[in-house]
Amino acid sequence: MSDASAPVTFDEVATGLRFPEGPVWCGDGSVLLVEMALGRISRVRPDTKTLEVVAEPGGSPNGLAVGPDGALYVCNSGGWRYHDLGGMLVPDPLVPDDHPGGRIERVDVDTGEVQVLYDRCGEHPLRRPNDLVFDHHGGMWFTDHGRTLERSRDLGAVYWARPDGSEIREVIFGLDTPNGIGLSPDGDRLYVAETNTARVWWWPVRGPGEVELPGMIGGRGNLLAAFGGLALFDSLAVDAAGHVVVATILAGGLTDIPPDGGPVTHLPLPDPVVTNVCFGGPDRRDAYVTCSATGRLVRLRWPREGLELAHAR
Repeated sequence: MSDASAPVTFDEVATGLRFPEGPVWCGDGSVLLVEMALGRISRVRPDTKTLEVVAEPGGSPNGLAVGPDGALYVCNSGGWRYHDLGGMLVPDPLVPDDHPGGRIERVDVDTGEVQVLYDRCGEHPLRRPNDLVFDHHGGMWFTDHGRTLERSRDLGAVYWARPDGSEIREVIFGLDTPNGIGLSPDGDRLYVAETNTARVWWWPVRGPGEVELPGMIGGRGNLLAAFGGLALFDSLAVDAAGHVVVATILAGGLTDIPPDGGPVTHLPLPDPVVTNVCFGGPDRRDAYVTCSATGRLVRLRWPREGLELAHAR
């Protein structure tokens, strides 16, 4: 793995955010994101650097994605405790005693109305849904990070669900803190980043809600890359060339992984808790990055075009 040869140049788009995550670039140039510590969804307008509250679902809204109906779909992880460490806000990994569980929500961006679509899959309640991505069939893939207790931790899972609330299925179970999730440009690979292992795995996609499982212990698929140092992996995005771009914690920055598993490049940023990235701008080469501990949304130029997602606003 190599570091970027020169310091990363970026612009601050918004400051003073309370643990931002889940950025979604919109065609009008604005960016939707969550402020996890406030339980709300906000809109940042980069041209004026103003902030508007879109909805307040409570809990801890985390991953965001636009669905086929133009609404926002939200992985709500249910709530975290936060600590102020020298002016930086960081989440406590232990689940609060009053944690109600997680849920998948639909948010009407125009009215702020919040609808709970799923809080369980069969007999299994959702623990801490984390991130999601829509496929071109209109279904959503999402990760459930699991919950960490004082002396134990849940195994995590990947689910697929319909955005109308009619079907949810568990696709992969037994992952260690699954977090970021994405699809390759042609939709034939599903990528998942595990936080604690700092690894990215992939599975061949066989159809809506179906992947080819290798039969290995714990449901892990094919290893794309591991960080190779002290780091945690958070959410991810895929660019048009198929590179998987993973927001990285501890070694704060972006980790750029080619689809063939070739050399990995790390681009450091001045925040130890870099949590997410999305692509936007007229040429989709603006990378919007959430620097969560310092409460900032920053923008930098990416060397390749970002992948056009299945649905957009």
